[in-house]
Amino acid sequence: MFTTMIPLLLAGSPLLHGTAPKSQDPADRPSNVVVVFTDDQGYGDLSCFGHPTIHTPHVDRMAAEGMKLTQFYVASPVCSPSRAALLTGCYPKRVSMHEHVIFPAYDYGLHTDEVTIADMLSEHGYATGCFGKWHLGHRDGLLPTDQGFDVFYGVPYSNDMSQFHRKPGNNYKHSLPLMRGKDIIEWEPDQGLLTRNCTEEAVAFIDEHADEPFFVYVPHSMPHIPLYASEAFEGTSPRGLYGDVIEEIDWSVGALRAALERNGIADNTIFVFTTDNGPWLPFKADGGSAGPLRGGKGSNHEGGQRVPCVVWSPGRIPPGTVCREVATTMDLLPTIASMTGTKPPGSDVIDGHDISPLLTGVQDATSPTESFLYYTAQGDLAGIRRGKWKLLLEPGTLFDLEIDVSEKWDHAQQYPELVEQLRTEAIRRDQAITAQARPVRTVENPLWNPEYRVNPTEYPGDDGER
Repeated sequence: MFTTMIPLLLAGSPLLHGTAPKSQDPADRPSNVVVVFTDDQGYGDLSCFGHPTIHTPHVDRMAAEGMKLTQFYVASPVCSPSRAALLTGCYPKRVSMHEHVIFPAYDYGLHTDEVTIADMLSEHGYATGCFGKWHLGHRDGLLPTDQGFDVFYGVPYSNDMSQFHRKPGNNYKHSLPLMRGKDIIEWEPDQGLLTRNCTEEAVAFIDEHADEPFFVYVPHSMPHIPLYASEAFEGTSPRGLYGDVIEEIDWSVGALRAALERNGIADNTIFVFTTDNGPWLPFKADGGSAGPLRGGKGSNHEGGQRVPCVVWSPGRIPPGTVCREVATTMDLLPTIASMTGTKPPGSDVIDGHDISPLLTGVQDATSPTESFLYYTAQGDLAGIRRGKWKLLLEPGTLFDLEIDVSEKWDHAQQYPELVEQLRTEAIRRDQAITAQARPVRTVENPLWNPEYRVNPTEYPGDDGER
């Protein structure tokens, strides 16, 4: 079994769009890309990552036939910034999407000048579809079809951004829209059908485009609360409704894989399964598990930003392997570019790196990430990881993550010089990102006119992401 260690991480500077790493031999390149990105699923919420009662046979099979990444990070512990990072290969602050999440009354989103994975692949002739939760701007001009996707079916923001606000006297007027492209096809859809319907739309897209290269992005709305499962799954898991939801998402993975196999294109595809941040712990049975990790969603402890990741690509990724190197969602864009033989257009700086040597089992491959910055849900610099060491700036705690994944033992007093080195490096890197930050896009022509401008700190139900 191929495994990797991380006593030291190799130096790696931000990449430029247009300077993609050396690609594989064309005969070995996958033509198709599938990314499943769940919402608020914890590190311990898959049976292949250790959950004793949630049963996830389809993801487990992908892990057995592909690679499990055990030190895989998202760039933010909350939704919108994390999604921006995955699609652009950038720290959220670099694209000015770092200040918490987008609420229905907001009029900004990810700038359409940013190059997303969909933009990059579309430029090279890929059919592109997004099926699920977007949450990067819901005004006309900020939707998936403005960001490189040919097709969008799903909801534009979190599934709780209407129901939880229906309190006497608060005058909250927003509802949850189900959209196809830029058209609202239903208000307040049956959320018990969201996972199934988005999956079926994605499967239909695969069937339609099986004879051409495609990118299928499935950012499920679940297990973000409120939890819903279809009739076929509700009440079937010993873990309760949360387990039902995760097991239906696992069914979704199986349905997507079955579509690839039915069309004879599984061997020509790279399939990534991961999640946007850690579990929503305050909701107890309705929240997930971070396994051995400390903290959860909204936290800069490992449970907030280290997430499960499985990558499957028959014939390219060695089966049954585990990668223990540090990698991040920001690495997906340059890695997909390398593995598909495409490259990001333009010349903007990104923060991700090509990790295809790790995924393909190159002997002695190590992470190209020199250091990883942690940011709070509000976008403030919170900490840094370099090698095995993690420093949280406040309260100044230092953890050795190779022996203490639960962050129980503070070494700050033992290594004061290391603490100052890491603090200095984190501040220097953050200042550079801040100086180079690119703007969001503001759109003043909403698809619907909000009657109430919500203050995200006023109501505990406001996605809880603050």
